[in-house]
Amino acid sequence: MKAVFKWTGLLVLGLVLGIALAVWQIRNSGLGNDVRVGPWTTGRDIGTAHADMKTRAVVALRGLLALPAQEARYFTAATDSAGAPLSGKCRYALTGGMIEARWWSVTLYDPGGWLIPNRWNRHSIGSGRIPVGRAGGWTVLIGPEEQPGLWIPTGTDGAFELTLRTYRPHGTLARDPARISLPTITRGECRP
Repeated sequence: MKAVFKWTGLLVLGLVLGIALAVWQIRNSGLGNDVRVGPWTTGRDIGTAHADMKTRAVVALRGLLALPAQEARYFTAATDSAGAPLSGKCRYALTGGMIEARWWSVTLYDPGGWLIPNRWNRHSIGSGRIPVGRAGGWTVLIGPEEQPGLWIPTGTDGAFELTLRTYRPHGTLARDPARISLPTITRGECRP
């Protein structure tokens, strides 16, 4: 009888650990990773009937209200362009140009996919904020201290991620996102 309890206990422990690992992996996955453009990743199948079970689970947990691929394409970055993890203690320059979409936005999240509270209640910048005539070359500053111009506060000393949403993508962005240029993320000074 003791052997039955032992094996049952091991089976239950294995199931609990397996479920916990699966939930952790899905919660800590970006919105797809089969396409990489600099620090940005996306999935080709997000919002399509071809999405596998893991992609669907990640979208269900982290991409609430995600639109179909022809309506929007989502990119996430957890590192800067040099490959270092994004840190709320550092300043960054997000520099880009024309993005083949009707409208786009960049939003700052914690690694779990939630907005990070900050005293300015500012979490994103959209293409509508880019001054006319600057759409071909713009910079958004990201950092813990308030900065003039286009700026997103980090609101944390810990890790964060950026999500670039492109709405009504067209051209190469819609057909082959692996062949496009996306904004660079350049790290500046960091506070201790």
